Amino acid sequence: MKKRVLIVGLGLIGSSLALCIKKKHPSVTIIGIDLQEASEDFAVKRQIIDQKGRSINEEAVKADIIFLCTPVKNTLAQLELLSSLPLKETVTITDVGSTKKEILDKACDLNLDCFIGGHPMAGSHKSGVTAADENLFENAYYILTTTEQTKQNNLNDLKHLLQGTRAKFVVLSAEEHDQITGMLSHLPHIIAAGLVNQSKGFNENHPRSRQLAAGGFRDITRIASSDPQMWTDILLSNKEALLELMKNWQAEMEQVAKWIDTENKQAIFQFFSEARETRNQLPVHREGAIPAFHDLFVDVPDVPGVIAEITGLLGKADLSLINLKILETREDIFGILQLTFKREKDVKKARAYIEQQTAYVCYEK
Repeated sequence: MKKRVLIVGLGLIGSSLALCIKKKHPSVTIIGIDLQEASEDFAVKRQIIDQKGRSINEEAVKADIIFLCTPVKNTLAQLELLSSLPLKETVTITDVGSTKKEILDKACDLNLDCFIGGHPMAGSHKSGVTAADENLFENAYYILTTTEQTKQNNLNDLKHLLQGTRAKFVVLSAEEHDQITGMLSHLPHIIAAGLVNQSKGFNENHPRSRQLAAGGFRDITRIASSDPQMWTDILLSNKEALLELMKNWQAEMEQVAKWIDTENKQAIFQFFSEARETRNQLPVHREGAIPAFHDLFVDVPDVPGVIAEITGLLGKADLSLINLKILETREDIFGILQLTFKREKDVKKARAYIEQQTAYVCYEK
């Protein structure tokens, strides 16, 4: 019997999951539903899904596995709806939200013991169904959150269906998931956004700072470009863990301020020394809570056609860019072309090919 998979929400994650499922399990029938009819039409035209769904009410009762690929608040409402429908006894329901406790608690309150929380830790600069990528989850961590009521058959069925993601599955409790992602992802996003917002007022008094921010400052605050609606939902959904983390962060910053004020060189040195040692012990070349992007910098002359030349070479090498921008941090010298890739191996390949075909200097950070 062919399985029917219902995907609610055809954004980057939902459409990419559809591609992964179809690649590994071509006999599966994938039904897609999205608020934007244009997204549904695009997904059918590009064969990301097999057909559009009429409504959650009609499609959910026929589905074997249901993916809720929508913002957390929408997912909570959809769980309410699903709990009122005559679903198959063997159905599995899952989501892709960045926070888990609120959603798992809701599923438990509704007696949806077929629900398994999911969080694929992968992303892209691009969004929407047009950015669908069957390689998006490769080597990324895919967190699955369960409860004591979770049925092993449901967990096995879900892992089997998601084999095509080539992700690394990790099973955690909802509480542990939210605490970990709060520390490794949510708090850094708050700090990055705070730095950028603080720099806005600073730039008004120091106009040249905007030009100089094009380099390192722009890189370390890259995640501040994330979708504001999504992050509003995430912060409110993970309120308890984040308030504790922010309190600890503020206390540490107050301590650092005291060390600077009293010129406590030993304490300041120890602060940076411990940070360096801890960071050097972090795993490298792996996907984590914040998607990793890899940059290649190319010194290029200010002549017509140079960007087309570089992108043409990348096309010949069958390499796909995530982002491209020109950094103007130095005057009267070659420009710096920043090329961003999803995988480190692509950076290595791009550097070797550009240096082989041109005289441009390339370097990585």
